[in-house]
Amino acid sequence: MDIDTLAKLSKQVSSTRSRNAKIVLVGELLRRVSDKELPIATNFLAGRLRQGKIGLGPRMVRRTLENLPPIQEGKPPELLKVDQLFSEIAATQGRGSNQRRQELLATLLHPTNTTTQKFLAGLILGEVRQGALEGILIESLAFADSTDSAVVRRAVMLTGDIAEVASVSRSEGAVGLRQFEIELFRPIQPMLAEPSEDVEQAINQIGSAVFEYKLDGIRIQVHKSGEEVRVFTRHLNDVTACVPEIASQVRDLPVQQAILDGEVLAVRSDGWPYPFQTTMKRFGRSQAIHEIESSLPLSSYFFDCLMLEGQSMLDESTRRRHEALADCVPNNLIIPRIITGNFKEASNFLAAATNAGHEGVMAKELDANYVAGGRGQNWLKIKPSHTLDLVVLAAEWGSGRRQGYLSNLHLGARDANSNEFIMIGKTFKGLTDQTLAWQTEQLLSRETQRDKSTVHVRPELVVEIVFNEVQTSPHYASGYALRFARVKSYRKDKGPEQADTIATIAELHQKRAG
Repeated sequence: MDIDTLAKLSKQVSSTRSRNAKIVLVGELLRRVSDKELPIATNFLAGRLRQGKIGLGPRMVRRTLENLPPIQEGKPPELLKVDQLFSEIAATQGRGSNQRRQELLATLLHPTNTTTQKFLAGLILGEVRQGALEGILIESLAFADSTDSAVVRRAVMLTGDIAEVASVSRSEGAVGLRQFEIELFRPIQPMLAEPSEDVEQAINQIGSAVFEYKLDGIRIQVHKSGEEVRVFTRHLNDVTACVPEIASQVRDLPVQQAILDGEVLAVRSDGWPYPFQTTMKRFGRSQAIHEIESSLPLSSYFFDCLMLEGQSMLDESTRRRHEALADCVPNNLIIPRIITGNFKEASNFLAAATNAGHEGVMAKELDANYVAGGRGQNWLKIKPSHTLDLVVLAAEWGSGRRQGYLSNLHLGARDANSNEFIMIGKTFKGLTDQTLAWQTEQLLSRETQRDKSTVHVRPELVVEIVFNEVQTSPHYASGYALRFARVKSYRKDKGPEQADTIATIAELHQKRAG
């Protein structure tokens, strides 16, 4: 199969609203690819490269696209050739490597059409937006091979490799997929939580539960076999070299084999947690790790045991897994928790968590098993959120289902001294189809100028934005950015002079920093 065919399918899927229709489209394409092409096609449709990062940034990709000669009639490369070129680009090192990578990229892009060029650029930069990522792909694999989707899903979560699962599903079917089990030093996708409004809703939903502090750190999965310890992130990346103190801590535990689920974060000497951004400084800096380890030490807090002495704990209840955790991890390394079905006790526990500088609490059903990679009603997260009334400064045109609508909003806060609006971030989340249509009409009526992708407007519309945290940012003139920002509603009752100020945002950031 050639790359143009796959890119055309990706574009078709992105403009298809029906989930079932997406599943059928992708499933039928997967049936058509050869055995050798199957893992490549699966990875591409999942929006990722087998080779990972290949040394091509946005600037180089954009420059290559701009300098391509006119598209000529010819045969686009087959998937195997595309994969081979990506491997060559990834392997290019040393003097002149940037120029060589750009030449290889041009070789790849030149024979393809515009749709494919956009798809490949998105693939390289991790920006494929087609609605056919892992959830759809799992269902499509099941459709293509007439296999139970639950079996496919479990195999994907246990391997973390949907391309491998695709190959096994085709060659061995459900029997082969059921052979996958949790293994030491092969990380599995973590269990995830659904949001809940408050502790009362959580108790009404799952009854008496385990309530735990919800930390704003880095999710880790630690594998131990004797003296060997490896630490993985929620994206299954090995970061052992970045966290030597955590590896040493686990190495000393009184257990031969274990897989633990937990969180790490940087904590001040008075016990107050640093912001997420500060904790992130410890990752990706292995060259100077010993210097930063002493100035910014990490603390680990574990909350689950996925394997103990060679025995999988995934199908055990929350209660049993917590007992296993207590058997091998000292109490000071276990996240604070209580078991209660009492609203007042749970509310007090939430208050204690937030008063200690943490995000909120988790509520976990006592009899639930561990669903790797699953996001269900057995784990609930309760996080007090913040809102700000901000002004829309501009908006970017959407793609896929949002093509033809102004989607990604540029948000500004008011400078009380100059009465001007200063940008504090962007968001396209939380917008319904109805809101998209309304805001597009309203913003176009306020247009002041535009470029290829963005419409700039008079700062008149006020929108209420929900967010989790204020972070410092060099990307915006305000010096701040909002973490997990999403639209709650437009405030038609407010004018721009009533928007929140930069001073208010600075105060929120200072309060979080302690």
